[in-house]
Amino acid sequence: MGLLDAIGRLFHRRAGGPPIVVVSGLPRSGTSMLMRMLSAGGLELVVDGIRTADDDNPNGYFELERVKELDKPGDASWLADARGKAVKVISALLPHLPPDFDYKVVFVRRSLPEVLASQRKMLERRGEATDAVSDDDMKAHFTAHLRRIEAQLAARPHCDVLYVEHRRALAEPSVVAEEVGAFVGGDLNVAAMAGAVETRLYRNRA
Repeated sequence: MGLLDAIGRLFHRRAGGPPIVVVSGLPRSGTSMLMRMLSAGGLELVVDGIRTADDDNPNGYFELERVKELDKPGDASWLADARGKAVKVISALLPHLPPDFDYKVVFVRRSLPEVLASQRKMLERRGEATDAVSDDDMKAHFTAHLRRIEAQLAARPHCDVLYVEHRRALAEPSVVAEEVGAFVGGDLNVAAMAGAVETRLYRNRA
């Protein structure tokens, strides 16, 4: 990044207020765990509580229904109230975040076999079909999707990204909490963040 770009980014952030913290990743990749960590650390979350805890996510989903409308025409000015707070946005919707704000994206990466196993179990609990698409096809789809999203994030202005490995967050919660806390800023309680990680919920391992 050149000096002029850095100055421009700094000015933009000062003028536009604090960035929005976005927790993202594939469904069933550990985004709810990261949201819980941020909440424990003292960061305010943008959630509505409509989707409640269940057997798949005993600690809750930490979601906001309005996020699901990002890829549809409509008013996204509500994001202004999310500045300085954290909101969960699945990876497929990241390209639809409006360019009017600064973002700090905490992107959770998880082993694709584990993601697929977790998604399959969720579908089974709901009584939904699990064999419509093969695991090999889904893995290829997710791999291409993640490459595309990561390239888009790298090219997007006013957007910083921290990639967090799901397995490492479980194995080294204190280290990951320090990294996330430093990235997000705001003097979060990293000890409380680390304490919010529950290894007992790591049920789909590859």
